[in-house]
Amino acid sequence: MSLTELKQEVFQANLDLVKHGLVIFTWGNVSGVDREKGLVAIKPSGVPYETMKAEDMVILDLEGNVVEGTLRPSSDTPTHLELYREFPNIGSVSHTHSAFAASWAQAGRDIPITGTTQADYFSGDIPCTRDMTQAEIEGEFELNTGKVIVDTFKQRDINPDHIPGVLVKNHAPFAWGKDCNDCVHNSVVLEQVAKMGVYAHMLNPDISMNPHLVKKHFNRKHGPGAYYGQK
Repeated sequence: MSLTELKQEVFQANLDLVKHGLVIFTWGNVSGVDREKGLVAIKPSGVPYETMKAEDMVILDLEGNVVEGTLRPSSDTPTHLELYREFPNIGSVSHTHSAFAASWAQAGRDIPITGTTQADYFSGDIPCTRDMTQAEIEGEFELNTGKVIVDTFKQRDINPDHIPGVLVKNHAPFAWGKDCNDCVHNSVVLEQVAKMGVYAHMLNPDISMNPHLVKKHFNRKHGPGAYYGQK
């Protein structure tokens, strides 16, 4: 893939977040990585979606050095880069402040798996990170946000390929996927299951789900014998 194609994909993915109602104003961003080149394209910081162009996307290496572009990259760039460095199978990262997912994050709660919609995309609960320390907040905040996400997955022994999203406590969701389209898709699903979860827990605070049903729904889409959809 050329850098021009990568920038176009990332640009379109950012517009898709708005189209799906996950972003208002400039509250969100999507990046994409070219693993062969070791380069990342990401939305520029604070640029309105109405005036943004594909050529405005900023190209960086995985250490955060700007390779191409005249605008400042998203302030969340260090978080994205840390996820790319630590989660080797992901090809795109998104961040939104979508209302229902952000509500779970602000409440400091995982989104428990209680329905097949979530199980179709996530093999378990969507985790919420721990509180960040004063040192983490006052230091390299965005980089440390990424490190806290990675630590959450390592400490809980969660496979990021099977749970393609996270809630950062008191903040909002991040999601990822194999490419930009997959990433945006997972962001939309995360917000939808967050919404379903709020209503389901209002109707029945003691709701639970059979783990065999979780496994069945996840594996029929993502397991070795997956049979959902067309070949």
